[in-house]
Amino acid sequence: MQEKQNKKNSSAIAGWIFMSRWLQAPLYIGLIVAQGVYVWQFWLELVHLISLMGSRTPTETEVMLIVLGLIDVVMISNLLIMVIVGGWETFVSRLGLENHPDEPEWLSHVNAGVLKVKLATAIIGISSVHLLKTFINVENYDEKTLIWQTIIHITFVISALIIAYVEKIIATTRHQE
Repeated sequence: MQEKQNKKNSSAIAGWIFMSRWLQAPLYIGLIVAQGVYVWQFWLELVHLISLMGSRTPTETEVMLIVLGLIDVVMISNLLIMVIVGGWETFVSRLGLENHPDEPEWLSHVNAGVLKVKLATAIIGISSVHLLKTFINVENYDEKTLIWQTIIHITFVISALIIAYVEKIIATTRHQE
């Protein structure tokens, strides 16, 4: 009798633990709101570029810096999409997009490891854009800032390589089993 009660309690606790994944739903909704903020930021930057073109002829450096800012916003937005869609699919609930014509290619084989590697790669891309913006506008930065931005970027690259290597080892181990 006691064993049956323990099993029932254990099953109830397991059910609650499994349901707790839905606590992440507000977090993903918040990221969708943040995505909206980035869309707004993109349009503000684009309007700024267009108005600059209408008022005077900007320098190539000015145009390049604004365009890199637009690219930066898009890359961060892409990162948000990967976290929102991939995280929801991996940790909360299936989206049921199988055979949907707009299903992202990467979503069909997403798991926590694949998501980590994709996120690390996206962060490197974003960091690269920031570093390029700094180097284009180098006269406005001191040497210490340039060195630290470069060190941080290299750290991102090394971290991504380590994450990818560890995920490769894990995938190889799973495949051998």
